[in-house]
Amino acid sequence: MVPQLSDAAEVYTGFSAVSGVRYPVLVPNLVGYERALAVGAREVAVFTAASEAFSMKNTNASIAETLERFQPIFERAKADGIAVRGYVSCVLGCPYQGEIAIDDVVKVARTLHLMGCYEISLGDTIGVGTANKASALMRAVAAEIPISAIAGHFHDTYGQAVANIAASLEAGIRVFDSSIAGLGGCPYAKGATGNVATEDLVYLLEGMGFSCGLDLAELARVGAWISQVLGRESQSRAGRAVLANA
Repeated sequence: MVPQLSDAAEVYTGFSAVSGVRYPVLVPNLVGYERALAVGAREVAVFTAASEAFSMKNTNASIAETLERFQPIFERAKADGIAVRGYVSCVLGCPYQGEIAIDDVVKVARTLHLMGCYEISLGDTIGVGTANKASALMRAVAAEIPISAIAGHFHDTYGQAVANIAASLEAGIRVFDSSIAGLGGCPYAKGATGNVATEDLVYLLEGMGFSCGLDLAELARVGAWISQVLGRESQSRAGRAVLANA
């Protein structure tokens, strides 16, 4: 068990679920799956990578081995009526392996979809992607699995997350991961920042005519609060601007 995640059950049972919101729980193996079900989770997520080097660093297993570990989870989830989401790390670059071939990403995404993932989140874990590369990747994966089963997960290390999301939107992707105030990161991705800030994502979406049902001003306030609690500056430029102009 990862020490920082030892209180995961307490966190999951400590909030009130909102109708219409999904709460997937990241599970590395069958033991994690059983822990998730024990606290009432109705959706789980599995994670692998498009980079063999990153997979070994992150999970101490090859991509093939991680997929093999997932098989019992998919079997149990199907029997239990539990939805499974998939994550693929390092789709646009790896800190150990460098550039990743699109075909490698397509292969992993296709395998996860065939195994039973209703949605596969493609992650630019170290935030090195640019708009043209993001668009090409999304279109290539969409040629192999339904576009409705693809999500984008962009980190903002080089300040390109919003541009990559805009390009992915034009490619037809409609689901994106984000984190309030740009929190997050990965201990196996040196120098990588957190996921794109939810405040920045909402500002982009609203400006492009999409409605996501979120209050940007409230998001900015929450982002400022959690950043203060953590003793760090919010990474959301939109959030900081909204508060500065309030």
